[in-house]
Amino acid sequence: MQIPAPEMHDAPANTTPKAAVSLHDGLVTALRDYIVEGNLADGARIPERLLCDRFGISRTPLREALKVLAAEGLIDLLPNRGARVRELSAEDLRELFDVMGGLEALAGRLACERISDAEVAEIEQTHHEMYRFYLRREMHGYFQCNQAIHRMIVEAAGNATLSATYASFAGRIRRVRYSANLAKERDRWGEAMREHEAILDALRRRAGSELSDILFQHLRNKRKAAQAEVA
Repeated sequence: MQIPAPEMHDAPANTTPKAAVSLHDGLVTALRDYIVEGNLADGARIPERLLCDRFGISRTPLREALKVLAAEGLIDLLPNRGARVRELSAEDLRELFDVMGGLEALAGRLACERISDAEVAEIEQTHHEMYRFYLRREMHGYFQCNQAIHRMIVEAAGNATLSATYASFAGRIRRVRYSANLAKERDRWGEAMREHEAILDALRRRAGSELSDILFQHLRNKRKAAQAEVA
């Protein structure tokens, strides 16, 4: 994947050109997807030279992008030794998914109190797009829509503290949430799709308590699949 070099123009002092910001964001997204989708093993060192060649960049922008992913909790920076993919134990997964389940359950309850018809329609549209990716067995597109739906529910809760707390944990289990859909011992992908149908139905009806329970169980089921993959 080659990220095209942006055209650079003179910019006022102390400002960052929009093209440079766009390039940085694009690199962070591409690198995040590369790691989340399992191209590097848990605990593996980040191969900087290989990634520079893959994305057509120098080490400076790569290392800046790695700092963002480290802040998200996806990787660990090693003092003077590069970086590695963060490895989570079964106990880590239990704790993180329980916290995320609690946060999403609260978000669902609050969202039903204040979500607008337009916001429900946007989530419904994303849900249908996600379903099309599911039918085509395109995990990348499915997962992007899936995460967008969860994020939109959190945003619809209208609680900045909840949103910030959620964001601080989301990156740490994003990779595991992706791989859990690929569990070989059960059709977790199909289960998740059916759970999302129930999520959308409860959201349409503004059934806060019901949606809260569905979201918590959704995360619990995801955790079980993730732990099976780790085992």
